[in-house]
Amino acid sequence: MRSICGDLLLQRLGPEGPAALARPINRSLYECIRAAILDGSLGPQTRLPPSRDLAAELGLSRNTVMFAYEQLLAEGYVHARTGSGTFVAATAPEAYLNAKAAEAKSAQAPSMPGLSPRGAELLANASASPSQWGAFMPGVPDVTRFPRRRYAQIAARLWRNPVPAWLSYCHGGGLPALREAVAAHLRVARSVQCDASQVLITEGIHQGIDLVVRLLGMPGEQAWVEEPSYWGIRGLLQMSGIHMVPVPVDEEGLTIPAQHHSGPCPAPRFIFVTPSHQYPLGAVMSLNRRRALLEYARSHGSWIVEDDYDSEFRFSGHPIPSLQGMQTEAPVIYIGTFSKTLFPGLRMGYMVLPRTLADAFQTAHSELYRAGHLVTQATVAEFMHAGDFAAHIRRMRLLYGRRRAILADLIERYLGANALHRYGSNAGLHLVLCLPDDADDVAIAQEAGRRGILVRPLSRYFLGNVVQRGLLLGYAGVPEEEIGPAFEILLGCLGDKGPSRGRRSA
Repeated sequence: MRSICGDLLLQRLGPEGPAALARPINRSLYECIRAAILDGSLGPQTRLPPSRDLAAELGLSRNTVMFAYEQLLAEGYVHARTGSGTFVAATAPEAYLNAKAAEAKSAQAPSMPGLSPRGAELLANASASPSQWGAFMPGVPDVTRFPRRRYAQIAARLWRNPVPAWLSYCHGGGLPALREAVAAHLRVARSVQCDASQVLITEGIHQGIDLVVRLLGMPGEQAWVEEPSYWGIRGLLQMSGIHMVPVPVDEEGLTIPAQHHSGPCPAPRFIFVTPSHQYPLGAVMSLNRRRALLEYARSHGSWIVEDDYDSEFRFSGHPIPSLQGMQTEAPVIYIGTFSKTLFPGLRMGYMVLPRTLADAFQTAHSELYRAGHLVTQATVAEFMHAGDFAAHIRRMRLLYGRRRAILADLIERYLGANALHRYGSNAGLHLVLCLPDDADDVAIAQEAGRRGILVRPLSRYFLGNVVQRGLLLGYAGVPEEEIGPAFEILLGCLGDKGPSRGRRSA
C-alpha cells in the first residue's frame, strides 16, 4: 500500500512515471520532493517514508531515493533522527514558504470567476461571530454543565457493538428511536400534535429552514419575516431567491399588515415566526394574534414556519404552548433544536411536518443531504428515554433563571428599569439592553469585543431602515460570579451612550 507521500510524488512525476523523464531520475525525484516542501505540501516535521519503502512505491532503486534524501539533507530541507526516520525541517517559516508559493501561483494562474451576486451579498451581510463562548455571547447555553459523563457512558456502550446500519447513511427522517423520543417530548412539553412519523431529524434549524424553502418555495415568492428577526433566516432565504418582507412585531408578536386583511396584496408563501419567545426582542405572541395568523395562513395558502428555538427555558408563569398544537392539521411546520438544550456542537435539530408532507420531506432530506450520525442519534435517544434530558432541562432552567435575575438586576440598578426592552419576557438565554437612538450599537459592540466582552448590536437584526439601537446580552454561559465584573467592563464601553435614566456609578 502506497503512502500519502508516495501518491503525491507519483502525481508530480507525471502519468508515465519517473522513467519517462528526460533528466536523471535521481535529480528529478530530488526536485520533486524539494518543490513539495517549498509549497507546503510536505509541511515541517512531516515524516518521509523509509528509502526502501519509497523506492518500492515509486518503482525505483533504493540508491535513487537515497541520493534524493542525501541531497535534501545536505541542503537542510530534511533532517534525520537515528532510529526514527527522515523528517522535513523547518528550513524557513512555514507562513513564508506558503506565502511565496501563493505569490508565484497567483502571478501565473489565470483569473478565476468570482462569486455570484447573491454569494457576494451573503458575505457582505455575514453576521456569524468568530467567537462563540464568553460573556455575554447570546444564544449559547452553558456547555460546561452538560452531563458529559452520563452522555459518554451511553455513547461508549453503543460504540462497543453498534448496529451495522448505524454506520451507514440515514434514510427515512432519522433513527426511529430518536423520532419517537422527540415526538413524546414535544407532545408533553410543547403541546405539539404529532407522532414519530411526522418527525424529521436535521442538522440544526438552518438545515430545516433550507429544506422547507427548497421544497415548498420558488425564487421570487414572498416570505414574511419578523422585524427584527434572526439573521440566519435571511441568508437562507436570500440564497434561495425568496423575497423577504419585514413585518413589525409589537408586544403581542408579529402584526398582520392591515392591507392584507382587506386589500388585494399578494399573500406570502411563508411566514416565519418565533411565537413563544420572539427573537430577538422576547415578546410572546398573544392568543388572539395566534388565532388570526393561523386563520390568515389557512385562507391564503401560506405556510407558517414556527421556530421554537429556546421555549424550554421559561422562568416564571405557565409554559407557552406551541402554535402548531392549536389546530388539527394546522398549516404549520414546527422546527426545534438541541443546540440550546444540549450543546450547539451537537448540530442536531428536528422538524414536525404535516402528515401530507412528511414522506416527501424525509425522502428529499436523504437526497439532498445524505444524512448520517446514527450512533449519535441513538445516544441522544437513550439519553431522552432514560429521563436524563428532562432532568438536565430542569437543572438548567433553575440555573439560567438565577443568572438572568442577576444580570437584569445589574441593568436596572445602574442603567434604570427602562434599559430593559419592554417586550422582554422572563425566558430564554438573552436580554436586550436598550440604547438611545443616536447610539452606535455596532461600534459599542466592537469596542466591547476588544475588551473581551461579546455582545450583538440590535440594529443588525433589522431589515428595513427604521431600526432600534441596543445590545443583546447572553447570560446562560456566564457563571454567576463573573456576571458583575463583565457587566462593569460593558458599562465602560457604553460611555455617555448608555441609558441615563436611573443610572448610578458602577
